[in-house]
Order: sequence, then C-alpha cells, then structure tokens
Amino acid sequence: MTNSKVGHRIEELTTPAFLLDLVKVKSNCQGMLETCKAMGVSLRAQTKTHKTVEGAVLQTGGSRKGIVTSTIDECEFYADHGFDDILYGYPLIAHHMPRISALTRRLEKFHVMVDSKLAVETLIASQPPTGKTWSVFLKVDCGNNRAGVWWEDEESIILAHQLGSYSSLITFRGLYVHCGNSYYAKTDVEVEKVRDENIERLLNFVDRVKERGVTCETIGIGSTPSCKKPSDNMKKLDELHPGNYVFLDVQQSTLGSCIVDEIACRVATRIIGHYPKRNQMLIDCGFTGLTKQGEGMLVTGYGIIRDNPNLKICNMTQEIGYIEPLKGKLDFEKYPVGSLLFIFPWHSCATAAMHSVYYVIEEDKVVAEWKPTRGW
Repeated sequence: MTNSKVGHRIEELTTPAFLLDLVKVKSNCQGMLETCKAMGVSLRAQTKTHKTVEGAVLQTGGSRKGIVTSTIDECEFYADHGFDDILYGYPLIAHHMPRISALTRRLEKFHVMVDSKLAVETLIASQPPTGKTWSVFLKVDCGNNRAGVWWEDEESIILAHQLGSYSSLITFRGLYVHCGNSYYAKTDVEVEKVRDENIERLLNFVDRVKERGVTCETIGIGSTPSCKKPSDNMKKLDELHPGNYVFLDVQQSTLGSCIVDEIACRVATRIIGHYPKRNQMLIDCGFTGLTKQGEGMLVTGYGIIRDNPNLKICNMTQEIGYIEPLKGKLDFEKYPVGSLLFIFPWHSCATAAMHSVYYVIEEDKVVAEWKPTRGW
C-alpha cells in the first residue's frame, strides 16, 4: 500500500505542504546552465537548497557531474545515485576522514575543501586510497566573513603554496569563494558591487599564488544573487556554484535576483480558525512548516501570501500561524475555515528543510514527489 499523492489535486493534500512548480524549477535550472554556457564557465551546482536526486539532475543538465554539497550525507546520497565530480563544500576536520576516504575511493572525482593549516596537516598525515590523491579546494574569504582563509593574509598564500607542494598526496584543484555577503545588499547596485569586489579580490589572490609558482586549476565564486547578475569580469573565472536559484524565494526577489512570479516553491496551508474580536485568523502552518526566517524584513511578515497582498503573517507558534490584515477589517467570508492559502517563503532552503517530501505540481495536480536526503 502506498501513501503517494501523485495524481491527486492540491486540495487533497494534508497541510502544511511544500509545493514545487515543475515548470518554474526546470526554467530556473535551465536558465543558470545557459548563463554559464554564455560566459564560458562551468556550473558546479550547489545542492543544499533541495537535496534531491531530481533537482540535481536538472541542475547538471542530466550529466550527474559537477555538484557541491554542504553535508557528507549529501555526498554519499548523490554517490549512491550515480553522481560524480562531487565537492564536499564544508571545512574539513579530522573527524570527517573515514567517510572522506571512502568517497575518494569510490568516485572518479571527489574533492574536499580546506580553510586552515590544521586541515591541510590532517590530509598530509592521512594516506589516500591506493591510486588516488586528496583532491582539494582552498576556500578563500573575500568579504563574507564566514569560512575561508582571508584573501589579504600572507599566511593564506603560504597555505596555498603548501597545498601545491605535496603532489604525491594532494592534487590542488584551486580556489572557492562564496559571495554570501551579497545577501546583505539592499539594492541591485549593491549586489553588483559585492560581486565585483569578490572577483577582484579573488583574482588578486590568484596572482599572488602564481608568484609562488602554484597554479590554480579552477577559480570560482558562488551565491545566487551574484550569479543571477552575470558580468564580463565573471568570464575570467572557471566555475560558478550558486544553489538557491533552483527554487528562489522572497529574499531573492528583494535582492533583484528574480520576480515573485519566478519563485518555484510555496507552502500550502489551511485556515483553521476565525477570531473577529482580534481581527485575526489562524492557519495550520507554524514555524515547523515555514521557519521564522525573514522576521522584520517584510511588511507581510514571514513570507508573501499569494494573491493576498493585504494579509500579514504576524506571528507563529510551532504548528500555528496568525494572520491579520495590513489595514482594515478581515472579510472572514472570503476566507472560510478549511480553505487554502499559499505562502511564498522568505528563505526556501530553510523552509524546504522543514519537509520530508516535496509535492511537484503542474497546474493544480501532483505529478511527482521528491524526497530529500537529511542528516550530516
């Protein structure tokens, strides 16, 4: 007996339910592939937004090659489903090594990321599988202030040189920069400024590494806001690695990466109560179905309710959301108890992580179910 909802109408789903518009997902994935092709760079697609086989197949144009993940669980999941050329895009620590070794052994191309002298020493002290070397990217921080060696520091150049000096153990693949600071931009112009500054700093770092006699085979940047706004200087790179573009979200619309109509995901929720005395109604989607990300960023609350610009998600508990109008009185007859509303989330990555199945829809019917991997 199966619990599959394929073939069912949206109205038949238990809510809250995470919905994917298949036409928009395909369009978003194809658009990024075409952007990279036009610039002559490779796309190493980040899978962390969706963590599904189906999504990664679309991101890679069906090749199942050239992805970057955020967890070892994802690496193993994709390896199990025929993917290769996988980068574990997370700072390496010694605890990871048994699983890193197994993935290096089984895949033609498996890469790790380092951002410290300790991580490099961990690799040097570990024997790679027979016939293999550790394939390594150095993560460089060009302003995001998260992980990565700082682009200006001489110690960072020394570390890159060290990676290029152990050819019997390490194959130094190149440099990886995440333009995460683009998410702090307020306008299109600011996004472009962050993008260009990151590229300029990265290329400066590359030149300094070359002066030490070390070649960076691959240099790349990521983040959907920066990669959705391609520029001529991106042609100087080898690789882009955005991820959120697959689904997009309300945050991306505020950054100019998309318009709301291009957002491929939404959460279906039902109205569960009317409270005229306080001019509110309740829905069956709390923070475990949507997350509270975006608080304070939108006049409409934690997301945008499709086709209802006057409605605001003003609060959430674990399983319940509170909705009130931005102005005036609620017309409760317009919103019967049990009827559906649809929420475009502020951050699709976080919202998707709340759901164990994604209902893929065409028009108002479920045509597939995508089940993400979970864990670390």
